[in-house]
Amino acid sequence: MDTKTQSLESSLTVPSVQELALQNPQKVPPRYIRDDDGDDDFCTFPSSDPSLTIPLIDMAKLVNADTQQDELHKLHLACKNWGVFQIVNHGVSSLKNMGNQVKRFFELPLQEKKRWAQKPGSLEGYGQAFVTSEVQKLDWNDMIFLKSLPIQNRKLDLWPQNPPQFRETLEKYSEEMRQEATSIVSFITLALGLEDTKISESFHEGLYDIRMNCYPPCPEPERVLGIIPHADNSGITLLADFGDFPGLQFLKDGKWVGVEPIEGAIVANIGHIIEVMTNGIYKAPEHRAVVNKTKERLSIVTFCYPNPSIDIAPAEKLIGEGNKQVYKSMTHAEYFNRYLASR
Repeated sequence: MDTKTQSLESSLTVPSVQELALQNPQKVPPRYIRDDDGDDDFCTFPSSDPSLTIPLIDMAKLVNADTQQDELHKLHLACKNWGVFQIVNHGVSSLKNMGNQVKRFFELPLQEKKRWAQKPGSLEGYGQAFVTSEVQKLDWNDMIFLKSLPIQNRKLDLWPQNPPQFRETLEKYSEEMRQEATSIVSFITLALGLEDTKISESFHEGLYDIRMNCYPPCPEPERVLGIIPHADNSGITLLADFGDFPGLQFLKDGKWVGVEPIEGAIVANIGHIIEVMTNGIYKAPEHRAVVNKTKERLSIVTFCYPNPSIDIAPAEKLIGEGNKQVYKSMTHAEYFNRYLASR
């Protein structure tokens, strides 16, 4: 493994953004400012027409035989034209409780949170992600990142024991998100006309990583980013938003479109793995997080990956008979080596 790949699997320690915000600064420290030096990561695309909204998918209609075909058509268009949609009536019962646990964790004193801080050589734990040099620009967020499933991947020494119900709630939440991801992927394959259940089954036995984010208020929100523009390397990403302003934005036709939070909804976006498996019919969308001058935003992001034993390749039905194969078949290891090398 080369030095670059190793550095992307760990992160340097930097000051807590939450603690910085508590000091009520009038100006943002230079290392967070992205609009004064032509920083490509700032990607100052214009905001979209507010009437343009992320598609909404009703899981209750997908499971109902009378309404399934119409909702599958909506799902297909959402995946093809947007790569992202919001889901209602999903049945993840622990969503609100998990949000409360994350809120209580980030309300802890800094020294208490540091009990679960990242260790050298690892991204897991409390800190920031992908800080690989002492001079790079920083995102305006704090996070805690944990490998959740399969159970043997967990590093319980990094799973907070405060708040007291955090671990128990995260265990239930992880299992419910696995069930949700498997169900969503099964409907995605149906929307493409694929009868093969191998793809969705691979997600039931897949890998699940959870990142919990805190975006504190910022005195100059127009000059920073909560998270820089990127597309996900996952199969599918499921996000629960605990804010009351559109902090998550997706790039659509050259404009950023804010996701209006719907209480209890889950935002699902396609990752590069599903892009490969669908032979590019569904694409992983670029997205970013912005911040607010007076309001904090919390989010819980679940990155869902298929079982590492399966190859990452276009579904056979989607290639041949005049359909050009856009992506070649890769093993799980080859895929992630390519991803890390491209960062």
